[in-house]
Amino acid sequence: MTSTLQAPPGDAGPSPSRPGRARQALALARNTWRGLTSMRTALILLFLLAVASLPGALLPQRTPSPNAVSDYLAQNPTLGPFFDDLGLFDVFATPWFAAIYLLLFISLIGCLVPRSFEHVRGLRAEPVSVPRNLARLPHHAQSTSDDDPDAVVESARRRLRGWKVAVRSEPGGVRTLSAEKGALREVGNLVFHLSLVALLGGIAFGKIFGYEGQVIVMADGSEFCNSGIYAYDSFRPGLSVDGTGLDPFCMIVDDFRASFRPDGQPDSFDATVRYQDTDAVERGDTTWQPHDLAVNDPLRVDGERVYLLGHGYAPRFTVTFPNGEQRVGLIQWRPVDQATLLSEGATKIDPPGVTDESERRRSQLAITGLFAPTSSGGGLVTSTFPALNDPEAAVDVMRGDLGLDSGRAQSIFEVDRSMVEQGRLVRVARENVKPGGEIALDDGTRIRFDGVENWVSLQVSHDPAQTAVLVAAIALLGGLTLSLTVRRRRFWVRVTPAQPSTTVGRTVVSLGGLARTDRAGYGEEFGRLAADLAPPRPDDADTGRERPDPDVPADAVESGEPDEQDDREDDDGR
Repeated sequence: MTSTLQAPPGDAGPSPSRPGRARQALALARNTWRGLTSMRTALILLFLLAVASLPGALLPQRTPSPNAVSDYLAQNPTLGPFFDDLGLFDVFATPWFAAIYLLLFISLIGCLVPRSFEHVRGLRAEPVSVPRNLARLPHHAQSTSDDDPDAVVESARRRLRGWKVAVRSEPGGVRTLSAEKGALREVGNLVFHLSLVALLGGIAFGKIFGYEGQVIVMADGSEFCNSGIYAYDSFRPGLSVDGTGLDPFCMIVDDFRASFRPDGQPDSFDATVRYQDTDAVERGDTTWQPHDLAVNDPLRVDGERVYLLGHGYAPRFTVTFPNGEQRVGLIQWRPVDQATLLSEGATKIDPPGVTDESERRRSQLAITGLFAPTSSGGGLVTSTFPALNDPEAAVDVMRGDLGLDSGRAQSIFEVDRSMVEQGRLVRVARENVKPGGEIALDDGTRIRFDGVENWVSLQVSHDPAQTAVLVAAIALLGGLTLSLTVRRRRFWVRVTPAQPSTTVGRTVVSLGGLARTDRAGYGEEFGRLAADLAPPRPDDADTGRERPDPDVPADAVESGEPDEQDDREDDDGR
C-alpha cells in the first residue's frame, strides 16, 4: 500500500531561490558586453557614425568657417537656431558624436582582441585532419598509382610546396596529407580592422592633444607669432590644451598672388612668407627663412602645419581731421560673393586727441559698405570679376558712438545696429569712391580711399598623431587588399595501400578540396592538382572525376569532423 502525503492547504512548499542582486548585475553586465562586442552592434555603430558625420559635410562648421555659420544662422532664423542647439554646426565636438565614436571603439576592441588570439592559435596549429568521406566534398577525385603510399605522399608534398602541410597515418597503413593555403586573407582581415581601431584612436588622440587656430594676416609685411591663443581670430584647443605651451614660431606675410581663369574661377593662390622656428625666436635670431605658401602645400615648422585657406581684400582709408591729424584705417572686409569677391566690411576709427569721453563717442567714425575688386560701374556698385581690375567702394560714413567700449562683443565687419536704432550713430555721407578719391564731411573731415591690400587666411594645425594616422591608413588599405585578393583553400590526400582482393598491386589515391572564398575559381586549381597527383588511368574502374552528392550542401563535410565544421563557419569579417 502506498500512501501519498499532501501539503496542508495554503502551504505551497519552499519557493525557488532567486539570484542575488550581485549575480543579476553581473549577468546584466555580461550580456551587455556580449551585445556591445557583437558584429551586429559594431555595424550599427559604424552606420550611425556615418549618419552622424553627414551634417559635417552638408552644413557649415564653426572650426573651418565660422563666418559661414553666422551667415547660415542669419539666412535661416528658424532652422538655424534649432540646428545650433543640436550641435550640427560643430558636429565632431558634440557629446553624442563622441559617444558613438567611443562605443564603436570599444566594440571593435572587444571583437578583435579575442579574434586575434584565436587567429594566432590557428596559425600555429596544423591543418585539420582529412575528412572521412572525401567524396562528399564539392571538389574530389580518385585514381590509382603503382607507387607505394609513402612515395605518393612525398610526391604530393613536393607538388604542394608553399602550402602548409601536415602528414598523418591512419590504421591499415593509410597515409593522409592535409594542406591549406591563404591564411594571409584572415591576416589581412585582422590588419584591416586593427588598423581601423588604430585610425580611430589616432584621430581621437589628435583631438585631445592637438589644436587648430585661424588668423587673418595682411599681405603687406605683417607679422604673426604663435605665442598664444590671443594671437588668433579663432582657436580650437584639444581637451588637454590650454594654449600656454604653444611653440612660439613667427612668420611674416610679404606678398600674395592670385590668378583667375576668364570665367572667374581661381587658378592659383600663393603667398610669399618668411618664418622663424622656435629655436630662432628664442635665440633672438634676425635671420628669416623664405617659403612659398600655397594651397595644399603647407609650411611645416616645429611640428605645426600652416595652411593657406583663403584670401580677400582690405580697403585702406586715410582720414584727415579738421585739425590736420590723420588716422589710417586698414582692416579686412569679408567676401559676400565668392565668385566675384564682392566684399562688405566696416573700418572703424577713433578721433585723435579727444580726451573727453562724451565728445569722443560723438565723434567716432565708421566707413562701411561694399567693395568691388572689378566694379560694374554705375550707381549700384557690384563686382564682375574677383581680380583687382577696376576697384571701387560704395560706402556709408557713420558718425557717433560705435559702442567700442560698451563691453559687448561686436563684429569687425559691421557696426552695432543697436547704436543706429538708438540714433547714437548716424550716417553723414554716402558715396561711391575709387582709389585716390575723397569724401568731404560737413565738419571739414576728409576721407581718402588710398587703395587695397590683400589679406590671407591662415590655419595653424598641430596634430601629434598625424604620422600614426597615416601609417594606420596605409595598413588599412593593405589589409583590405589582402582580404579581397587572397583565396583561402584546403586540399586533402588520402593514400590507401593496395588491397589484393580488389586492386592488385595498386595504391588508391583519393583527393578532396574545399574553398572558403572564390569557390568557382578553386575548381580550376583543384583540377590542376588532381591531374598532377591522381591522373586517371585507362584501366581504372572509374576514370572520370566524381561529382558531389546533389543532396549534400556544397561545403558539407562529414558530421563527425567537428574541426572541419568549425572551420566552415561563415567568416564574420571581424
